[in-house]
Amino acid sequence: MLCACSGEQFKFEDAPQSPESLATRDFSASGLSSRTGDWESKLDDVQVDEAESTVKEALSLNYEEARALLGRLEYQRGNFDAALQVFQGIDIKGLKPSMTRAIVERTRQRKLRSKGDIIPPSVMSLHSVSLLLEAILLKAKSLDELGHFRDAAKECNIILDVVEAAFPNGMHEGIAEDCKLQEMFHKALELLPRLWKKAGFLGEAITVYRRVLVKPWNLDPLRVASLQKDLAANLLYGGVETSLPPHLQVWGSATPNGNMEEAILLLLVLMQKVAYGEIKWDSDIMDHLTFALTVTGQFELLGSYVEQALPGIYERANRWYLLALCYAAAGQNEVALNLLKKVSGQSEAKHKPHIPALLFGAKLSSQDPKHAHYGITFACNVIDSAADDQVNEHFKSQAHKFLGVCYGNAARISISDAERSVFQKESLASLNSAALNMKEDPELIFNLSLENAVQRNLDVAFENAMVYSNMVTEDSGRGWRLLALILSADRRFKDAETILEVALDEAGSLDQLELLRLRAVLQIAEERPKQAIETYRILLSLIKTQRESRSNNFESAKSSDSEFISFCLLQGVTERVLELAAWQDLATIYTKFGSWLDAEICVNKAKSIELYSPKSWHTSGLLFEAQSLHKEALVSFSIALSIEPDYVPSIVSTAAVLLHLGSQSSLPIARSFLMNALRLDPTNHEAWMNLGLIAKLEGSLQQAADFFQAAYELKMSAPVEAFK
Repeated sequence: MLCACSGEQFKFEDAPQSPESLATRDFSASGLSSRTGDWESKLDDVQVDEAESTVKEALSLNYEEARALLGRLEYQRGNFDAALQVFQGIDIKGLKPSMTRAIVERTRQRKLRSKGDIIPPSVMSLHSVSLLLEAILLKAKSLDELGHFRDAAKECNIILDVVEAAFPNGMHEGIAEDCKLQEMFHKALELLPRLWKKAGFLGEAITVYRRVLVKPWNLDPLRVASLQKDLAANLLYGGVETSLPPHLQVWGSATPNGNMEEAILLLLVLMQKVAYGEIKWDSDIMDHLTFALTVTGQFELLGSYVEQALPGIYERANRWYLLALCYAAAGQNEVALNLLKKVSGQSEAKHKPHIPALLFGAKLSSQDPKHAHYGITFACNVIDSAADDQVNEHFKSQAHKFLGVCYGNAARISISDAERSVFQKESLASLNSAALNMKEDPELIFNLSLENAVQRNLDVAFENAMVYSNMVTEDSGRGWRLLALILSADRRFKDAETILEVALDEAGSLDQLELLRLRAVLQIAEERPKQAIETYRILLSLIKTQRESRSNNFESAKSSDSEFISFCLLQGVTERVLELAAWQDLATIYTKFGSWLDAEICVNKAKSIELYSPKSWHTSGLLFEAQSLHKEALVSFSIALSIEPDYVPSIVSTAAVLLHLGSQSSLPIARSFLMNALRLDPTNHEAWMNLGLIAKLEGSLQQAADFFQAAYELKMSAPVEAFK
């Protein structure tokens, strides 16, 4: 047996590239007897077997220990084949029980032993066990160097089997005080999963990680964190779904359901350690957590961890940008936009502009007309920052696109005709400028078509809408819809309906419902009420069928399937909006043809879906007006305006009722309502028509003629529904 060994004997580094022998230096450092003589010259001149014999005679080592020492020497020289040949001679399989027994006996706490409990001399010393474990580890590393990864993993796994058999509940403290057993074991713990991954057995690697982390092995916090991070990364990106074994499913319903949940739990544990200062900040952990929470749709939770990052980890502008991305993805665009406003604020004036944040601010602002002016500021800042920078040319083109959209939105909410005209010109100029470098961007082509349609440049709008429909092969429902609306504005109803017939065959389920409703609206415009009613019947039947099918699928879906749940919620909202619009449209049809009872039923259906819909109350007002119940009509229109003060149809209808009452004193009030309606929507032909009637009643015939002319021209170019 090897009687004396210092701590240095069992330390080894990665194999050196130089073949220089380390035998003399190693044995000298180990504090061995001087009887070893000049061994380096012997090892250079004789075969391995003869050298082994010499060592056994000098140190009285047993066969396996001698081979362990010589194998280590060959490994340190870089002779992996020779080292492997030496290690092959060790009967590890036969020694496993003895090694396990030795670890149990030698590491048993003294207070647990009785006074007469003496360890038999036949039990190995811990030094011998450590030497053999080192031999197994070096054998695995030699196989690794030679490319035999699977065999290397099997050898390395023996170390875990031996130690785990000795410590079924984990390793108690104090083992490291006696020898290098714990050090060898820890090295094996780190090596084994890497070997399984190299061999292509990712499932085995994940099993090893779990096996290591489930019990206490006296690993220092940094090693534990490293193993947890590696396991989370393999669970996220490995592509192998490995469920927890039954003996680890001890949390009941809280047990992680799949790789993603387990990885998120590990990463949250690591982030907690970072927060408590147990480990240092690691950007890889945050990157993995960002990926996991993004895939599962937990954007608000991700934002909370970005906020927890200590100052200095992220630059201020970058932190605001990341938070804005999180909250925008969670549907909180207002919060995101407020964060992005800080990027363009005075506090960042002296810093280099954060172009991605400014561009994102322009994008969010372009989605809501009330933020149009903020979007213009964001986009202009991007253009100014990238003016002389060819690297950011792409960002500049994107900024022009969002700038064009924001100018268009600003024009639609402007209260000044001169300002509206300027914004409309700037909108087309910016969109055309973006198109010079982004001809293949479908979003840009759609916005260019939409803006031209709003400004009644119907030929250009139609051409761009056709280009968009050809570019987008899937989910092109809004392209077909815009194309049909452009044709309806050009009074080409038959062509528009033909387009919708083609679109219905290609569109998805949600787009089909929207296109069906648009077809019904076209049929109303063509004065075909029976066909329109039949189309609405089909639409409502489809909504009911899809709702029942989705309800059944929703109940059977897993709670962790966030993508499916989000889709179901989105589909439910869209169906509800379309169902509401269908009942409102049906009420309008029945009102127009004098079916008061049917119209009232449809209005009540609409109100049962959404009581606070201004259009439902407006439709109710039209029904009262058709029955000559003008006071009741005014009440309904007033309720609609109390819900949405800028609801143009109710503003115009209120003026029309006041005009119909015939009181001379009510004419100025009616005129005020109509002027307000035209401020909000200058293309509303009904408002111009009613202004003409007021001018005629007041005796201003020329002005009335101009108003009637404007109303006629706008009606001839008006789509069946507003462009959007």
